[in-house]
Amino acid sequence: MKKTALILALAASGMMTSVNAQAAEPFKVQDLVKLNKLHSATLANSGDKVVYAVKNIDSNGDASSDLYIQSVNGGDAKKLTSVAGTEHSVAFAADDKSIYFLAARDGSSQLYQLALDGGEAQKVSNLPLDVEGFKLSQDGSQVVMNMRVFPDCKDIKCSVERFDELENQTTTGREYKQLMVRHWDTWSDHSRSHLFVAKLNGELITDAIDVTQGLDTETPPLPFSGMEEVTFTPDGKHVVYSAKAPGKDQSWITNYDLWQVPVTGGDAVNLTEDNKAWDSHPTYSGDGRYLAYLAMSKPGFEADRQRIMLRDTVTGQEKEVAPLWDRSPHSLTFSKDNRTLYVTAQDVGQVSIFEVNTQFGDVKPLFNDGSNSIVGVSQDKIIYSHKSLVEPGDLYTMSLDGQAKQRLTEINKDKLAKVKFGEFEQFSFKGWNNEEVYGYWIKPTDYKAGKQYPIAFLVHGGPQGSFGNSFSSRWNPQLWAGAGYGVVMIDFHGSTGYGQAFTDSISKDWGGKPLEDLQKGLAAVTKQQKWLDGDRACALGGSYGGYMMNWIQGNWSDGFSCLVNHAGLFDMRSMYYVTEELWFPEYEFGGAYEDNKELYEKFNPVNYVENWKTPMLVIHGEKDFRVPYGQGLAAFTYMQRNNIPSELLIYPDENHWILNPDNLEQWYANVLGWLDRWTKKD
Repeated sequence: MKKTALILALAASGMMTSVNAQAAEPFKVQDLVKLNKLHSATLANSGDKVVYAVKNIDSNGDASSDLYIQSVNGGDAKKLTSVAGTEHSVAFAADDKSIYFLAARDGSSQLYQLALDGGEAQKVSNLPLDVEGFKLSQDGSQVVMNMRVFPDCKDIKCSVERFDELENQTTTGREYKQLMVRHWDTWSDHSRSHLFVAKLNGELITDAIDVTQGLDTETPPLPFSGMEEVTFTPDGKHVVYSAKAPGKDQSWITNYDLWQVPVTGGDAVNLTEDNKAWDSHPTYSGDGRYLAYLAMSKPGFEADRQRIMLRDTVTGQEKEVAPLWDRSPHSLTFSKDNRTLYVTAQDVGQVSIFEVNTQFGDVKPLFNDGSNSIVGVSQDKIIYSHKSLVEPGDLYTMSLDGQAKQRLTEINKDKLAKVKFGEFEQFSFKGWNNEEVYGYWIKPTDYKAGKQYPIAFLVHGGPQGSFGNSFSSRWNPQLWAGAGYGVVMIDFHGSTGYGQAFTDSISKDWGGKPLEDLQKGLAAVTKQQKWLDGDRACALGGSYGGYMMNWIQGNWSDGFSCLVNHAGLFDMRSMYYVTEELWFPEYEFGGAYEDNKELYEKFNPVNYVENWKTPMLVIHGEKDFRVPYGQGLAAFTYMQRNNIPSELLIYPDENHWILNPDNLEQWYANVLGWLDRWTKKD
């Protein structure tokens, strides 16, 4: 199936003018880092209005963030705040007359309440530690907050004193007795994220009950989970959350369970003890009858299919909803009648919105273009955020049957009118085992018929991931199109959104099926699109994509004019012993290194360095604990010692990603300069 996504995306977004001939300049990284960002959107309980935050970035790069309110029927938005700083994590009060949000207006992140009929926001909490997230009970009388504390402390005061001691200590050694000692980009200071419950009764919150008291576990899980993993029971008597049980096995298991604890504190009950894999996203129906959640089935595997589970809180019966649906949802929202779930899931290069009947398991696609996330569901509308390869992200509404789509926001209208994007299309070809594999191509912004263009061949990480129809603030393919490159992205075997068997197929075969797909995909797309010059192609990838650059060096050394390796794995033996989430390599390679050396070494790039010859730019962050920077340094060292054209760009303040806007500009300057050097004709 071919799909010309450009017209569909632009028709949906109402932004035809952003890519027409009147647009001023090709898209550049300087445009990317100055785009406004919409976040923290939430729907009123009545379903008639939405509040969202916009981070506005001016021409100098200075940022401000404020809250806005708008009717879901359209019309102008009303600005609610104009105080310096950022408001985020917004929630409506039960009566919709006010909103709650987090802000650090006095230097510490605390909970605020703002009446919607006017006036200034009032401080709700004045706790001695930062409030990092919160969720309200259904009746709005309680709040659960997460704060970092020390599990062995009996009260908040003890944790405050412990943090002060750490800040003022004269020694610098870190002491540990078990894994994990560091995670993502942070060394453990032995504090943990805990949940605290307090009443919302008009009085300032200065203390709260730690309902996860004494537990040596992160709640909600870090580094990427938030309060979607926490909820009150509808009667307000308990909190349900996702967490691992305390233990020394934190770094090599994925057994997250759902736990239920009284709001007054005490022992938690494990609601999903029988499942030894990942349970997450506890979500109650409005009437409290049903608890829906997501559950994987394979212990140790972080990319397993998420099953929708439904538990009847009255009878205790539980079932899997839509067990034959071969997609992996990653959000759950009940309809107002409590009989339907609206979910999002990756699907053939998109992140689509689906309706799922909880009784019969029927699954109906409602919107399958671009990358979408559900903000909320009213009696007659779905409010969602939409992104695509030509749209950074705005709010839309549609009817419950997926019709009557309406745009609510255009937060980058003026900025996008000054840039132009490249035309793009989804394509397919026969990959490994003659199976259908999908990808995207993007034409250079200045495309002229009859001319051939060099190729930027982007390889996604994960490896269970996808370079699909979305808009990225980091690896944005339109930036290569703006620099005069034809962009090609292949969702090789192992990618997500094509069925679980397709995703599973990369495990224990990192250098097999994916490499064949990439080779066949490049051959197919250059045959299909004559404007792509296969003799002037550079491959680029990060994380697993960086691993693939190292693998290509040794196993497809004549495939490209140059390579760019960001945070790539070089030596699988040393990598196993220095990464923090051991469950990942142990599942992907069938056990610990010492238990399955043969497979680790079969797909170990360092074993094929004698074939290396392609010029490579290596990039790494020193705070990258997922793939520590020694992996990048080792690849660079080998090439330098063996006279292979190579350069190194190292960031002492970045992790697995490049997050600093100035560093991102430097990153693209180096990457595009490297591509120009090896692929552009004189």
